Amino acid sequence: MTAAPFFADLADGPPGGTAVWFHAADGVRLRAGHWPGGMKGTVLLIPGRTEYIEKYGPAAQDLAVRGYATLCIDVRGQGLADRLMDDPLKGHVADFADYQLDMQALLALAQQIGCVAPFFLLSHSMGGAIGLRSLIQGMPLRAAAFSAPMWGVQVPAVTRPFAHHIARAMMAIGRGLAYAPTTGPAPYVQRAGFAGNTLTTDRSMWEMMVAHLAAQPRLSLGGPTVAWLEAAFTECRDLARLPSPNVPCYCAIGTGERIVATGPIRRRMARWPGGALDIYPGAEHEVMMESPAIRTRFFDAVAALFDANR
Repeated sequence: MTAAPFFADLADGPPGGTAVWFHAADGVRLRAGHWPGGMKGTVLLIPGRTEYIEKYGPAAQDLAVRGYATLCIDVRGQGLADRLMDDPLKGHVADFADYQLDMQALLALAQQIGCVAPFFLLSHSMGGAIGLRSLIQGMPLRAAAFSAPMWGVQVPAVTRPFAHHIARAMMAIGRGLAYAPTTGPAPYVQRAGFAGNTLTTDRSMWEMMVAHLAAQPRLSLGGPTVAWLEAAFTECRDLARLPSPNVPCYCAIGTGERIVATGPIRRRMARWPGGALDIYPGAEHEVMMESPAIRTRFFDAVAALFDANR
């Protein structure tokens, strides 16, 4: 464990933020960002696909004012963690089980550096699939909160019945490491404008994301590989067959959600004992990076859950 680059000016998080390198059991180098100060406990924050530690500086600030420290991770293949392809803009993992090696290393790191206990989970989008698997496998976390979790992959309705088969067919003909159809090397925030974007209705948060990648291009990530997409389909299918863990849970989705499939979220939360699903009118995918009123509502609800389970 050694000091890693940390762009505090971009993160705009609580004072005292630092980053370290650490390694998963298979040798992949990861990066973690730690914002200390909250004495109620530590939130393990698992970002979505393409995301990186500094993007969650504002979220760490919202948690800090409610009494919680934050430990955020660059999972394998994104942020400053080891990229897994010769083309560093391709988002790739061969098996979602590999992300559990990252989670196990993150929990060990939290204990090693003396993060304030107890530990809680907060995850977004792809991080929601990773976090749910960790909870099902028994990771000792007191409570969990999810923002638009990827418990189902959103694909156009016309191809939905065949999407998984198409991905497998592409892999069978040696196209597994190609960019998934309709994607490429350009990060979403660099090829889309604010008007009509699928992430947030808050212009200041959108401009923050654009500014981050302009200032630090190393944080950029483009589309996923076909193999990542097939692995995501498989993981979402397998998770859907498993019972919900016995962990108190809060889940938020916006009515404008267009990135993850909302049906699997509704079905999962309907059978999660001690779980609550909250719908945010007008919000897009990034509930934690929406308007100030939405962010306040979200973090108040998350802190209330964590407070009740300390």
